[in-house]
Amino acid sequence: KIFLKEKRIKQGVEFWLNNELKLKEAEKKFGVPPEIITAIIGVETNYGRNSGSYRVIDSLNTLAFHYPRRAPFFLSELEHFLLLAREQNFIPEKLKGSYAGAMGMPQFISSSYRNYAIDFDGDNVVDIWSNPDDVIGSVANYFFQHGWVNKGSVITEVSIKGEAHKNILDEKLQLNIYGSDLKNYGIIVNSKFDDTEKLKLFEFKLEDRSEYWLAQNNFYVITRYNHSKLYAMAVYQLALKIKERKETNNKFKKG
Repeated sequence: KIFLKEKRIKQGVEFWLNNELKLKEAEKKFGVPPEIITAIIGVETNYGRNSGSYRVIDSLNTLAFHYPRRAPFFLSELEHFLLLAREQNFIPEKLKGSYAGAMGMPQFISSSYRNYAIDFDGDNVVDIWSNPDDVIGSVANYFFQHGWVNKGSVITEVSIKGEAHKNILDEKLQLNIYGSDLKNYGIIVNSKFDDTEKLKLFEFKLEDRSEYWLAQNNFYVITRYNHSKLYAMAVYQLALKIKERKETNNKFKKG
């Protein structure tokens, strides 16, 4: 609910309008729609308004050397960070981010920055803190590199009949059934799915009931950004709200 508030939807439309040309360019090059890119930035940092106030080098140093449980991961991220600073001619002590070392408007960790962030305006600097062009291109590239399907669907609400579906419900995110399996598990759909398409059934528990949603490849790709079905659903639903609001505003202006 915190991501689907009126203010975040309105600011998402504003971000889209202010960066429409680059969002269109990113969609053309990477196949990722503007509303998805915008929603990621909205969920991560409220369109750059809350990108973190911790010195990244301090965060990574603390986690690498004083948090044994995940020390190998953060030691690797510290190495990536120092290499990144050298490659981009950044001053390490001046870069700020989250308490876990995530940086900029899209909250890339250091390894993601080096692997997926791109210079999308041709100034030879990859700046994901204050350059929306680079942010847009970098998020789109991240999704593209993780297998986003251009014009592909994301997730569909379905109905359930019987108890067989319980055999495929788990906390994993990987797609684990095929379109040909739907009838066997009592999954009732209004849309047509190819028999060979890989899918995943998710249960979302609400206060008084459960909703069942059938995820496709693009939903799984969103979970590569943050390994949570709730995160991916928040991004998806915010994206729909932003797109709907923008289209409504356009109709109102034309009318």
